[in-house]
Amino acid sequence: MTTTPSPPPSIPSSHALALDAFTTLLPPSSLCTAPAALRARSHTPWSPAAPAATPWAILYPSSTADVSAILQICSKYSIPVTGYAGGTSLGGALAASRQGVCVDFARMDRVLEVGVEDMDVRVQPGVGWVEMNALLKEGEGKGLFFPVDPAPGARVGGMIAMSCSGTNAYRYGTMKAWVLSLTVVLADGTVVRTGGRSRKSVAGYDLKSLVIGSEGTLGLVTEAVLRLAKVPENVHVVIAVFESIGAAVQAALGIVREGIGEAVEFVDANGMRATNKAMPGVVWEEKPTLFLKFAGKGEIAVQETEIAKKLCYQNDCKEFRVSGDEKQVEAWWAARKALARNLLSMKNDPTDLFLSADAAVPVSKFAQFVEETEEEMRGAGFFCGQMGHIGDGNVHTAVVCAEKDRGEAEILLNKVRRRALRLEGTITGEHGVGLELRDLLVEEVGESGIHVLRMIKKALDPKGLLNVDKVVTWEC
Repeated sequence: MTTTPSPPPSIPSSHALALDAFTTLLPPSSLCTAPAALRARSHTPWSPAAPAATPWAILYPSSTADVSAILQICSKYSIPVTGYAGGTSLGGALAASRQGVCVDFARMDRVLEVGVEDMDVRVQPGVGWVEMNALLKEGEGKGLFFPVDPAPGARVGGMIAMSCSGTNAYRYGTMKAWVLSLTVVLADGTVVRTGGRSRKSVAGYDLKSLVIGSEGTLGLVTEAVLRLAKVPENVHVVIAVFESIGAAVQAALGIVREGIGEAVEFVDANGMRATNKAMPGVVWEEKPTLFLKFAGKGEIAVQETEIAKKLCYQNDCKEFRVSGDEKQVEAWWAARKALARNLLSMKNDPTDLFLSADAAVPVSKFAQFVEETEEEMRGAGFFCGQMGHIGDGNVHTAVVCAEKDRGEAEILLNKVRRRALRLEGTITGEHGVGLELRDLLVEEVGESGIHVLRMIKKALDPKGLLNVDKVVTWEC
């Protein structure tokens, strides 16, 4: 006999009927109403949410059938739903702005099938990309890997919802390029499969691409077939230090124009300062730094590092270090991958905020973009830093500040985003619109674009239940 948890006092009493239904559907361990767990599903250090924006229950499905049944109940009782995979997203995408329930995919974390000959893998949404690559390395997929590399901790469901990318995007592109097909549950519980395992298809509208990057507002992904790539050979990493951001960017742009490399990343002096503070043991120069990655058969990687070396020294590089040692390569690249978490170490008080922008511009406008942003940051009364993916024009502008400085920080970040629009770019290259960028979205896509987005949302989610208020506002 199961006992129905007492509904939290903040929810309408009518939702107790839904709680009864969830208790009947799921075992007791698959429903949680613990306050600390609820808060953790909507609020993180890098994506803070208002105290009221917290779900009143967490549900842990084990299958597509569970998710379908959960959403049927939510549709019947008009209960808002947020999805949760790794919790690494930014921009308020996790915030349960209308409370409701959180569907946590922690128990749907299996690699279901590895297609070695087809170089693909079928997975559930709770699988982490780091764990998936570790499994491939040790199992039947040895020699293959999944190249999309967002923050460590990210999981496939969230990666698809946000159409994520990472340091490998310069060479491999974004999430959209690596998804073959999806199983998606719509707001009313309908299960949709967008295709099979073929590398291309023009059968009907491209539903797969519509779901990728929709931030969980159109459906919940319960299964994905992903492409794999061959593990690169002879990986070399370069650390190149410069006196100025302008010099570092010009060197990097030269490397991009040569068409060489696996990754072209930059971190400003403040970002390197945060790395030193958060990762003691290795002392980095606190100056603008390029993190470069090269790979290839035979001498290709070495040849490309020599080209990069020449380009860097032509732009007044002060230090150029290169390593092909596997442990050294991992250690150096880990410093770049950990940067978002490292920035949190710059908080002077636990209550300080971490805010960020992730605008992107055409590569030809990158130097102008970062130099103008650097000039604006000099006058700020709080910590600011720039880092990002020069290879595809994506810049992360980070701010750590006290709550009293939030207004000034948000003005600065919105100036950064509007600068990107003026330079024919976008307000967000990776992190998504979420709650934070809805007002700016109209400046990028126009009123007619917003109207089309709303029509799509209303067609697939007429009650406005799935991650409501994200991307576009929802009028009850």
